[in-house]
Amino acid sequence: MRKSFKFATAALLAAAAIGLVACSSKKDSDKATNSKGGDYRVEVIAKGFQHDFWKAVNKGAEQAADEFGAKITFVGPQNETAIAEQLEQLNNAINKNPDAIALAALDTESELDAIKQAQAKNIPLIGFDSGVPGAPDGAIKATASTDNHAAGANAAEHLFPLLEKKLGDKPVRIGVVSQEANSLSITQRTSGFIDKMVELLEKKGIKTAVVGHDKFKNNVSESDAKAIIEVRVPAQVDDAAGKTEASTVLEKSDTVAIYGSNEFAAKAIINANGSFKESKLGADKILAVGFDSGALQQDAIRNGLFVGSVTQDPIQIGYQSVKLAIEAAQGKEVKDVDTGSKWYDAKNIDSDEIKPLLYQ
Repeated sequence: MRKSFKFATAALLAAAAIGLVACSSKKDSDKATNSKGGDYRVEVIAKGFQHDFWKAVNKGAEQAADEFGAKITFVGPQNETAIAEQLEQLNNAINKNPDAIALAALDTESELDAIKQAQAKNIPLIGFDSGVPGAPDGAIKATASTDNHAAGANAAEHLFPLLEKKLGDKPVRIGVVSQEANSLSITQRTSGFIDKMVELLEKKGIKTAVVGHDKFKNNVSESDAKAIIEVRVPAQVDDAAGKTEASTVLEKSDTVAIYGSNEFAAKAIINANGSFKESKLGADKILAVGFDSGALQQDAIRNGLFVGSVTQDPIQIGYQSVKLAIEAAQGKEVKDVDTGSKWYDAKNIDSDEIKPLLYQ
């Protein structure tokens, strides 16, 4: 009996050991590994999936996953109005108990309960693109996004050397078309352009008035200024209203340059130009610069109507969001990252550096 007991005990211990190994193997298999031996799982939830912009974000996310050793799942709703669909994707991600989640929220308020659940499970959350505005304090460890004020300044810095040639004794007007005055990203792109342009003009001793929309005005009057920056914001966001605001600036005889602070605004400028018998835009006419990279805008650059535009860097947005997520999963302190912006024109629009960043 004692011998049988010993045999039975040994058998049970062996079975337990096999079970532990099996459990360990299963746990390890749940965490994906790549060729570098990493074992982090990151869920990435974008605002969309099919748009070229988000495809570029996905590409950058995959680059970071390969470099730092992680497996990512990249999802997004069908479009940027599908709040319920994104919420479902966020809940699904949380239920997987990943090492971290990267989120570009469509509507933070709708996702508050899910965000709190992720916090309760100690899943680090990283914001990207427009981030997770209005999230509870401490919920978002860091955000990878464009510094839109700096990106707007980028447009002004590239426009100014061309604009200098048009400066003289007579006052000049620079138009700015902004889709709206409420969206933080768009207003930052608008104010970034204005602030840098005022700075560059005043370094040349040119007193500058900012007029038009109250949100952007300064305390210099038009009568005292040698340069006027006129900001036009449509009453509603539709093509007809945008075109009207752009036309108002283009038809003024002292206008020498114009800036559109996103794809909508750039399109408004192009459409307004088409309503004139002769083109108002061009290097020897009104200098036009834009932001983003819609098909119409890219054609305008290739055809010489626009001197160039600024694009976000969606590849860096994806790359930095996953990099931050992995670092947060490792318990490292993480900070917000500016993913930068790029200037492109007819000379570099088809270059290997710029082409992957352009979206339609």
